[in-house]
This record gives sequence, C-alpha cells and structure tokens, in this order.
Amino acid sequence: MKKIAMMQLDRFKDHGLLFARVGLGLMFIGHGWPKLLGGPEKWERLGGAMSNFGRDLAPAFWGFMAAVAETFGGLLLAVGFMSRPALLLLAVTMIVAAAKHAMAGDGFRGYSHATEAAITFIGLFLIGPGR
Repeated sequence: MKKIAMMQLDRFKDHGLLFARVGLGLMFIGHGWPKLLGGPEKWERLGGAMSNFGRDLAPAFWGFMAAVAETFGGLLLAVGFMSRPALLLLAVTMIVAAAKHAMAGDGFRGYSHATEAAITFIGLFLIGPGR
C-alpha cells in the first residue's frame, strides 16, 4: 500500500523541482539586483569577502561577479536554462558569503542563510532541474 502511495507522489517530482527552481531563482534575482545596481562601491565591499580565500586583488570585480551570479544565476535557474552551471555559480557564491560571515564572527545566524542556500543549490545541482 505504501509503495503505491509513493509511486503516486513521484509523478509530482518535476512539479516540485519547478516550484523550487522558480521560487529560489526569483528570490536570488531579488537578492542580486540591488547589488548589481549598487555600483563599484557596493561591489568592492562584496568582493572583500574574497580576502578570506587569499584573494585581495580586484575586490570590485569579485563583488560584481557575485552580483551577476545572484541576479542572472537566479534568472537562469527560474527559467530552467543552463540550470546546472547557474547552480554551481550560485553555490560557490553562497559558500564565499557563508565563509565571510563565519570569519567575521557573525555566528550561526549570520552564516546560516548562505549555508542553507549553498546546500540547496548543491542538492539541486545533483538532482537536476527536472523537465
């Protein structure tokens, strides 16, 4: 009986993946767009997180790339085009963000959102975007 019920739920797998992709994609467009519009000063602050990985050169470039990854990675994820490369870029961006917050001593509440997002993006990368 349980096997039949689970088989019936499996037919909604692609709907679940669609819901996750569109929902997360739209949320990350919302996170990235203001950063993208923030300009070089904002990008430099964001890119400063790369110093935790020994990259002190060109923080504005790294910050711009993070804003692009969040904005356009979110868009690609939401529409289901090149989802796996977008998920990879989003996961790396969130790993850097989590490290920044952890190294700054922000505590669990400071780095948990970025960590949760990275875990979700890696999971979706492994599962695939669905139909």
